[in-house]
Amino acid sequence: MSRVSSADGSRAATCSTDDALTISAPAKINLYLGVHAQKDARGYHLVDTVMIALDLADTLTVRPSDALTVRTVPQTDFPQEHNTAYKAAVAMGKVFGREPHFNVLIDKHIPMCAGLGGPSTDAAATIVALCQFWGIDPHDERVLGVARSIGADVPFFLYGMPTYLGGCGDVMCETFQPFTGTPVALVKPWSSRVSTIEAYRRFDENPVALPPLEPMLEALRAHNDDEVLARVENNLAPAACGLAPEIGEILDWMRQQSGVRVANVCGSGATVFAICETQEAAEAVSAAADAHGWWSYAAKMGERGPSIVE
Repeated sequence: MSRVSSADGSRAATCSTDDALTISAPAKINLYLGVHAQKDARGYHLVDTVMIALDLADTLTVRPSDALTVRTVPQTDFPQEHNTAYKAAVAMGKVFGREPHFNVLIDKHIPMCAGLGGPSTDAAATIVALCQFWGIDPHDERVLGVARSIGADVPFFLYGMPTYLGGCGDVMCETFQPFTGTPVALVKPWSSRVSTIEAYRRFDENPVALPPLEPMLEALRAHNDDEVLARVENNLAPAACGLAPEIGEILDWMRQQSGVRVANVCGSGATVFAICETQEAAEAVSAAADAHGWWSYAAKMGERGPSIVE
């Protein structure tokens, strides 16, 4: 068998046409999210962000087929052509001149419209799988171009190291040493969903000033977790809370819980994350959130993007 680099830079065997690949596709949180009032020529907001992967993950099974099909468990209520994994496979086929004839099954564990990057990580995992099947280096610039064409978060998920991204949140500027194993509690209202588009529209109605970026980057370069946590910011959070007030209630509640070092909104919501002193504290926050009737998960920070499950 030939060999090809996997998303984390290691070497992995290229799959035969009869093989199926199982890919773990992690969620993310934004340690820093700074949305600019200015937009680029396309009308997209300029965004600075620092993202880090978690061990909460969707699981994708990808196998060769007679045509491209994508389905999810639980089943979604929109056509497969609207799924980011489908779009990623089509885009990979066009760029590399191949027919993306695969069956993609996505076992969903990351909630939708939660600010945790579920659609983006599924797209990145699909790209990684096709690189593996077709013997393509995931670090090929054309692969990164495909990722950027699907969504702003997809380039981050291709590799998954803690990363500072600029541009519209899609240009990888700097990576940092992971904080692997750091406990994180995730909580969201079951009924509230926040559209990213609506969150940005709400932001435009009342833009919030950019939080300082450089102190966060300096703390990450020094790998000083106390300083990193002191710099956690999200100026899109007020828009998310305005669209779904229960997010603000959860945020206030989480900041009062024992063992919580810092809490903020994930991306555009609706999830709130709390970085905790211990895994036991994260699990206690999750259990207390369950008692309130909210969705919750006790996670840990990871160190990579989509990875092949042996």
